[in-house]
Amino acid sequence: MPKLWDESIESHRRAVRDATVQATAALVAEQGLASVTMSQIAKRAGIGRATLYKYFPDVESILLAWHERHITEHLHRLTQVAEQTDGAMGRLEAVLEAFARLTHHRHDGDLAALLHRGEHAVQAHRQLHAFVQELVTGAAATGALRDDVPADELTIYCLQALGAAGRLPTPAAVERLVQVTLAGMRPVARLQ
Repeated sequence: MPKLWDESIESHRRAVRDATVQATAALVAEQGLASVTMSQIAKRAGIGRATLYKYFPDVESILLAWHERHITEHLHRLTQVAEQTDGAMGRLEAVLEAFARLTHHRHDGDLAALLHRGEHAVQAHRQLHAFVQELVTGAAATGALRDDVPADELTIYCLQALGAAGRLPTPAAVERLVQVTLAGMRPVARLQ
């Protein structure tokens, strides 16, 4: 096949997948996870049911595709925050604040349980951990963080502590959590 034909087919496939994922996310937001059907998704996306089934076998697979895209966007956003911030500690603080804000807006209940299982979520968590650990290591090298705890453990502490942002009621509470988390990582004055 000519290259132009291949590109046209691929762009069409992307458009169908995008429309399907967006339609599904909108329907779940409107109606809840349990009541969304493949027929509703096809209608909302403007495609036939047979076409929909060529791309996705069920609602769960569509939601997992949406979540994978969502996670990729979040990791990209955190990378951008780090790249736009000066200083090792500044980068760490900015990324942890952005991560906490993203966590504050996450999904609850059945949808979260569905979306956070699977290899894509495990892989994303590994990437996030490695990324934050690199920032922690950089900040620790400047003396801004405690040196009595390994960077891997500080990273686990950060991510676990800031995971609580999803249960906080306000952005102000999220900001306080970030500050408490950072305070726990700062050097400890040793008694002589």
